[in-house]
Amino acid sequence: MRTRKILTTGDGLFSQIIVSRTTYDKYLHFLNIILFSPIFLPEKSLCYNFAVITVFTDVYDIKASMNSKLSAPVLILNANYEPLNVCTTKRALGLVISERASLILNGRGVIRTVSSSFPCPSIIRLIQMIKRPRPQIKLSKQEIFRRDNFTCQYCGSRGVRLTLDHQVPRRLGGKHTWDNLVTACAICNHKKGGRTPEQASMKVGKRPFAPKATAKYVFGRYLKQNQEWGEYIKGW
Repeated sequence: MRTRKILTTGDGLFSQIIVSRTTYDKYLHFLNIILFSPIFLPEKSLCYNFAVITVFTDVYDIKASMNSKLSAPVLILNANYEPLNVCTTKRALGLVISERASLILNGRGVIRTVSSSFPCPSIIRLIQMIKRPRPQIKLSKQEIFRRDNFTCQYCGSRGVRLTLDHQVPRRLGGKHTWDNLVTACAICNHKKGGRTPEQASMKVGKRPFAPKATAKYVFGRYLKQNQEWGEYIKGW
């Protein structure tokens, strides 16, 4: 949306941003400085009703900024402060407003609507205790890479195209399990081929294992951008 010259007077040009009624209704909750007024065009003696926005801001930029804030990660704690999960800010606000959770840490400002404002949570705590089985890390390609610190276990290179390698190839009875899968760069994987590391005279950097589902491991990838979570994750 652009600033347009919409009225010519003897004193000069008066510019405002105008939008249609449909656009206004669609993005009303993103704007709180709205003015309805008729715009008179003396040359034609006509009057048109527009929604006149008195701020020089792109409505779509406001929408993008709001969506970014609503999709930010929020840490969910159990009633005993055990880290449970990560949800979006939109979901966290719903839990807090419905009184199913309480705000523990803000630190991200507020989200404003036309008539209200709400603190933007970073950590929330459930009101009722939730019992669940001990969590386990799901075996996946990305989790193997993460366990091995995105490093080839044969040559130690990083920042290259990574692949999964079965230490004991599937054709020799190897299984698709934590203790048989390692991270390998494309060159080492091709060099090893359908052989075991011993047969290919290649050494593995460290013995593969199934990582424990500690809070630090499960939520560790969020800590770089959300350092305030550290004290609530430590020890679990």
